[in-house]
Amino acid sequence: MSNRYTDTLFQLIHSLEKSEKRHFKLYIKRSSAKENLKIVQLFDALDKLTEYDEKMLLKKLPGTEKPQLYNLKTHLYKQILASLRLLKSADSIDLQLNELFDYAHILYKKGLFVQSLRLLDRAKEMAKANQKFNFLIQVLALEKRIESLHITRGMQSRAELLSTEAVEISMKIDMLTRLSNLSLQLYSWYIKNGHARNEKDETGIKQFMKDNLPSGAFEQSGFYEQLYLYQSYSWYAFIRQDFLMYYRYSQKWVDLFDQQPLMIRVETGHYIKGLHNLLNAHFDLRNYTGFEITLRQFEQFAQTDRVRDHDNFRIQAFIYISSAKINQHFILGTFKEGLKLVPGIEEKLNEYALFIDTHRVLVFNYKIATLYFGSEDYEICIDYLQRIINDNVELRNDLQCYARLLHLMSHFELGNFEIIESLTRSVYRFMSRMENLTVIEEEMFKFLRTSFHVSHNRLKPQFEKFLQKIKQFEKSRFETRAFAYLDIISWVESKVYGKPVSEIIREKYLHSKKRHYTS
Repeated sequence: MSNRYTDTLFQLIHSLEKSEKRHFKLYIKRSSAKENLKIVQLFDALDKLTEYDEKMLLKKLPGTEKPQLYNLKTHLYKQILASLRLLKSADSIDLQLNELFDYAHILYKKGLFVQSLRLLDRAKEMAKANQKFNFLIQVLALEKRIESLHITRGMQSRAELLSTEAVEISMKIDMLTRLSNLSLQLYSWYIKNGHARNEKDETGIKQFMKDNLPSGAFEQSGFYEQLYLYQSYSWYAFIRQDFLMYYRYSQKWVDLFDQQPLMIRVETGHYIKGLHNLLNAHFDLRNYTGFEITLRQFEQFAQTDRVRDHDNFRIQAFIYISSAKINQHFILGTFKEGLKLVPGIEEKLNEYALFIDTHRVLVFNYKIATLYFGSEDYEICIDYLQRIINDNVELRNDLQCYARLLHLMSHFELGNFEIIESLTRSVYRFMSRMENLTVIEEEMFKFLRTSFHVSHNRLKPQFEKFLQKIKQFEKSRFETRAFAYLDIISWVESKVYGKPVSEIIREKYLHSKKRHYTS
């Protein structure tokens, strides 16, 4: 049976760019050993396979038995990594630092202690310039080993200097570890649950922040301490739907890189993520001007060699810019125009399938489904929602719930009233189990339970009553989490005023824009 993405060697080979494959061939053919010629044959065979199939692979390698194949694959995997390390070392501070340390360690083993210490000094200087403090621990450890075992330059002063330096670095790393843990744990909470659902979630996340925020975190001046602090507060605010705080800390996150542009190259992934969060903050606040400016900035950065020549950064930029462009159509109400993005996004998702996690795919499916809903193409909307509903992944309980609610609304729009009653009960049970019901959704379910029995000409008064009930919750934070996923108010207004939902949203955008220019 073929398993496209289960073999690690197959994944690695199919992740390689043409230049990387060419470099590997040159690297491996420097040695004419028989074993190396065999792994080139294995490399070519795997490169030509569209899916990993061991039986097919063995047919392409006559004279190779199954037990031999395992050893060949292990050897090939190591050789590809060695080739990539050689090719990428000039582009990576981490690889350069590790290379210096490896050389220093080799010189130490050879007994050339002074030469080893010189390289360690270079490594320390580079690490400090790029704020790679975790790396300094192993450098200091080797320096102390040399000084404790061999008498070198000024033993007493060196011992005091190294001891002081080690304590300072240890304290710095402790703060960095605690702040990075806090950021990661908050982000993990969001990936599982989405926004805070109720007072219980709100109280829990506040207490978690209070218990885990290190004392003195705001007094730190180092780049990484500030970065992880801003990330932590960005996630904390986003979970709580405090979008103004979310904007402030996302802006601080991006500003930190603007103030220290060297770090854009060192931590490109974090810079890209910061731009993504800033775009989301502008979107949540409906800050149209700020959104457009940040999107242009992001698109320009995505065209730089740093992003285009790096697989991870190029894919990250594609995901976040595509998501932002869909959000832009949500802001403008131009859903049908937004559908033009879908074929290109689908093509890239397929091309990058090896590298894109389930969460990103789930979010794209929901966003694309919403584009189709806003374009009144409810059948295709349902197709995308089914991908989410049928996946059964334990991610984003919030999106799992709202995908089912949007699925229910799509059937309502299609007039599939024969299944509405049972579907309403099913979705209600699911959202109750996930503790995801707000007053808005409770009212939504009450409306749906009664409305499919009502004749079409009597529906408008029902929608008017429904609109009056939910409009009062528009400014309530726990209730408006529903509006972050589904613009229910605009949908109901479209029924009341007899206009497409896209037109209702477009009118709101134009009105808001006009008010912005006159204020």
